[in-house]
Amino acid sequence: MISHARFKTIAVIAALASSLCAAYAASETASHALASPESFAGISDTEKRSAAVFTELGKVLTHPRCTNCHPAGDRPHQGDNARIHQPPVARGADGHGLEAMRCNTCHQKANFEPGRMPGHPDWHLAPLEMAWEGKTVGEICEQIRDPARNGGRKVENLIDHIGKDTLVGWAWKPGFGRSPVPGKQEQAGALVEAWVKTGAACPAP
Repeated sequence: MISHARFKTIAVIAALASSLCAAYAASETASHALASPESFAGISDTEKRSAAVFTELGKVLTHPRCTNCHPAGDRPHQGDNARIHQPPVARGADGHGLEAMRCNTCHQKANFEPGRMPGHPDWHLAPLEMAWEGKTVGEICEQIRDPARNGGRKVENLIDHIGKDTLVGWAWKPGFGRSPVPGKQEQAGALVEAWVKTGAACPAP
């Protein structure tokens, strides 16, 4: 006969497993749509259309998969609730962690699903001048089109950076238990291209 304590332990484990499976299923089936650039064709004013396109892109840029690694300080965040990263790591001089605890000590070249550990060959924090945690979409827009605060890029360079860079692309394939950013990376790239071609206007801060 199974003891009461053992039965309770089994029940707790079963409930936890069920909860994890449900959360994973939810993350896989939730709506992750991004509107296409053509969806904004009805906005005749070019500047307003450009700002509307960037607002759509903002669904990606303000998602925790992006803001967790674009923090306002020197500590990355993690999870969909953007909690402070544990263990307590710090940015370091190059954004790849402190000498005693580099990012790639734990984050390998790809997601390691048995350990629920995200990974990429170039895993690191965005430079502090590119931090947009807590900012509005309009503020992020002003920042992202400023070469002094976007890694020295022209706005045209952002098309490939957001649409093709594989570290950025991790946000669409973040691994078990993490919700991906909306849409697909190529759709985000198409939005950036449409935004650039319409003058890279920004929504109101």
